[in-house]
Amino acid sequence: MKESKSLEFKQTMTNTFLKTVSAFANYDGGTIIFGIADDGSVSGISDPDGFALSIENKVNDGITPHPDYTISINRTDKTVSLEVRRGASKPYLYKAKAYKRNDTATIEVDNNEFTRMVLEGKNINFEELPSGKEHLRFNTLEQRLREHTGIEKFDLDVLRTLNLYSNDSGYNNAAAILADVNDFPVIDVAKFGENISIINKRKTFGNMSIITAYDSAVELFRDYYQYEEISGMTRNKVELIPEESFREAIANALIHRTWDMKTYIRVSMFDDRIEIVSPGGLPYGITNDEYLSGRISLLRNPVIGNVFFRLGLVELFGTGVFRIMQAYENSMRKPVFETSDNVIKVTLPVIGPKANLTKDEAAVYSALSKVRSKSISEITDSVEFGKSKTTELLKALSEEGIVSIVGNGRGTKYHA
Repeated sequence: MKESKSLEFKQTMTNTFLKTVSAFANYDGGTIIFGIADDGSVSGISDPDGFALSIENKVNDGITPHPDYTISINRTDKTVSLEVRRGASKPYLYKAKAYKRNDTATIEVDNNEFTRMVLEGKNINFEELPSGKEHLRFNTLEQRLREHTGIEKFDLDVLRTLNLYSNDSGYNNAAAILADVNDFPVIDVAKFGENISIINKRKTFGNMSIITAYDSAVELFRDYYQYEEISGMTRNKVELIPEESFREAIANALIHRTWDMKTYIRVSMFDDRIEIVSPGGLPYGITNDEYLSGRISLLRNPVIGNVFFRLGLVELFGTGVFRIMQAYENSMRKPVFETSDNVIKVTLPVIGPKANLTKDEAAVYSALSKVRSKSISEITDSVEFGKSKTTELLKALSEEGIVSIVGNGRGTKYHA
């Protein structure tokens, strides 16, 4: 047994354990075991009953509001356990400060996180707070509503229906985010060359309706990842990356991000992939597996999400990840989803060959596709068969147009 994000050892009692009580109550809960050293060695408590009573008094006097906890005594090794459960009345404060766990350490939360904690304790989202803006224009939203829903009149009644305006508090933050002009950073797009030191194009979309920013990002995507191929009398659109997957990823970033962070959604475009990094990790209550499977859909910004749904930009059924993956159904290269406490990152690769390769061909292709190019010896080191068979498989993949061969002799390189 060793310390973790939800488990802490204390050999003796000092008031600093109350910081960890605050952290456990504010987030995912956890247990503090007294009578165990940091290295896991058990020393026990000489008077566990009196010690337990002292813990109870310190928690009740030191944490505001009172957290939900249980104290238990292990009579065998004379350790005392304090189990703290996640509370609903955030923030739980020790000396007027709120804490969180960072791996096995306990640290104070920053101002943004403290504000979110207060709102969560009141069951309020940032987008629902009054914006303080009295004069907002919604030409873009009005036009899209007329096109998609057929409304004939756009007025305050429509904005009330969309939960963007109330008679008591006026426009909320969701309204400001959707307004034609606002104070919010939205999307920052960079198209890189051969490496991240070479930026071919940079565009930032901010202080504008997120609908406009969404449309602008899609147009920029089309410039780099779509082209027309002429075959006889017909023109066929070729997609290096499925547009549907990019649309879903951008829309999901906009409706799931934390808007109280004054930072952009970062879109990095490379020749072989797009990386979309959105501020704000998964909403509480959603695990990484549930996020990837789409079994549970929990919107961080339900008001904005509802508007995007009405405009046909998303489906509010937790299908975003599924739809992205579906667009790559026949591709050897698949999207990658990464989550942390503060960001969600989606990587959309350029479509690879169709998934109808033989097992051996797929192994060679997989070994090759992880970098820009490899020599035959480098590829052989990554597969289970020898140089001759690997060469034959590469030749077959080359004939199918899946792998390109550059150079000759010892300088030969293979590209996926």
